[in-house]
Amino acid sequence: MKHNKLIQEINAARVTPGHCAVWWLGQHGFAVKLGRTVCYIDAYLEPHPERTVPPLLLPEEVTNADLVLGSHDHSDHIDRWAWPGIAMASPKARFVVPELLKKKAARELGIPEERFLGVDLGLSARFAGVKVSGVPAAHELLERDRRTGLHPNLGFVVQGNGITLYHAGDTCMYEGIHAILRQWKFDAVFLPINGRDAARLRANCIGNMTYQEAADLAGAIRPRFTVPTHFEMFASNSADPSLFADYVGVKYPRLAVRIPEHGRKWLL
Repeated sequence: MKHNKLIQEINAARVTPGHCAVWWLGQHGFAVKLGRTVCYIDAYLEPHPERTVPPLLLPEEVTNADLVLGSHDHSDHIDRWAWPGIAMASPKARFVVPELLKKKAARELGIPEERFLGVDLGLSARFAGVKVSGVPAAHELLERDRRTGLHPNLGFVVQGNGITLYHAGDTCMYEGIHAILRQWKFDAVFLPINGRDAARLRANCIGNMTYQEAADLAGAIRPRFTVPTHFEMFASNSADPSLFADYVGVKYPRLAVRIPEHGRKWLL
């Protein structure tokens, strides 16, 4: 199949305790291997005509998923085009979404609800030796369901194989995020840097942190590595990761930055 080489590389990767392997799939999407467990986080595989980077995988090629995480119900995060195919290709996989969206996603995607795991602030899920915890995300506003108090937009704390990761989902800064994140000591954080402005918001392109805000968040929680993401997929919603790296280097010189490369394995 077209992208079997990447799947074969993920399958062949040996990840010893205290390590993980990471592959950037573009936009905010990553494949992460923790021990023997393979997680796909916000993997965006739909062949949208405005993509500047073609999909690195087809849904039917994702035969090795243990966990598939979707931070919120936008197509480049919960990829409704791809998830039914992934569910068929990886029949043992579980799909992790905001608890608020669990029943709706199962019903509308035609994937059995028992294959979904819901998370939120204070609500975690465990599967295949990995723990996933929800962190509220402000995309651009910090929203909560009035009836349940649950959040439609999340980031994820992923813990397994002696590694702790934070994937922020789509978020801006909000009061309280530092206190939430300081519960953990992170080996790596994956932060969007594409920013926001009136023109994009007017076009229903909901924004994220600026690269300066992302740098300040990393400076406050001090992970071993900071990975800027969500900066290259669409020409109208992009950013320059070198500006992020330069800013961190000046303001927080002890922080390590890793600018990801599409499909290139990083052993952490």
